Amino acid sequence: MDILNPFECSEEKAWCPGCGNHALLEGIKRALFELEKEPHEVLIASGIGQAAKLPHYINTNGFNGLHGRAVPPAAGAKIANSDLTVIIHTGDGDSYGEGGNHLIHNIRRNLDLTHFVHDNQIYGLTKGQASPTTGKGHITGIQTEGVQLEPFNPIALGISLDCSFVARTFVGDQEHMVETMKSAIRHSGYALVDILQPCVVFNKVNTFKWYKDRVYHLERDHDVSDKVEAFRRAQEFGERIPIGIFYVNEKPTYMESVEYISEREPLVRKKLDPKSAVPLMDEFY
Repeated sequence: MDILNPFECSEEKAWCPGCGNHALLEGIKRALFELEKEPHEVLIASGIGQAAKLPHYINTNGFNGLHGRAVPPAAGAKIANSDLTVIIHTGDGDSYGEGGNHLIHNIRRNLDLTHFVHDNQIYGLTKGQASPTTGKGHITGIQTEGVQLEPFNPIALGISLDCSFVARTFVGDQEHMVETMKSAIRHSGYALVDILQPCVVFNKVNTFKWYKDRVYHLERDHDVSDKVEAFRRAQEFGERIPIGIFYVNEKPTYMESVEYISEREPLVRKKLDPKSAVPLMDEFY
């Protein structure tokens, strides 16, 4: 990476040695640098969890909120300042568990947001209980007889909701991850990217080798506009795991669809005039 990358940050990382988040952090810094973004043009929002620490380790605007609640403030920031590149970083537990409702309905709104989910198939911050994406039968310190539930499929969910950009990548394939990140950031609309990143301490099943032995690139001629085929490929997760852009559906964003917002200047550009509130206050005096 270029040593002059303006997104570099000297803050000490609290992640374990070997954690997939290290490679993911380097990937997002490189993607933003190659897209020629400036730190003040970017906001990274997160909730709670290991993934949520990322805004602390990159030189951009940052928001670190409640568990599962990264998407609403990111949406508000984008509506208030459409010039911002707004990127959400959350874990699989944070977005597919606690924040599932926010994920579903903001995909439906199609706000121009990029959402990177650090999917390690476990709750790493709270020491290894099953997350929504943990495989059935996976034994953890809490699920001592193995997980009983079927795993959540984020790719299939995104496609079924007609999310405008749905992709998966892997931290062990840096070039693929950076290119996927750049495509997602450039996309206009809600871009959901599931990023496979092993937890080296609490997930002894889905290791780097486990993924390396299974991931493969979607074919170059994969038709990203074919929703049925994209959904069929989304079902593939086991001995073979496809990575790449599954589905793209170009459609108006929320801000383009809502006349009140599209025809007015963003809130951040409006001049504040406290005196304009006087008539409203007079009603109470």
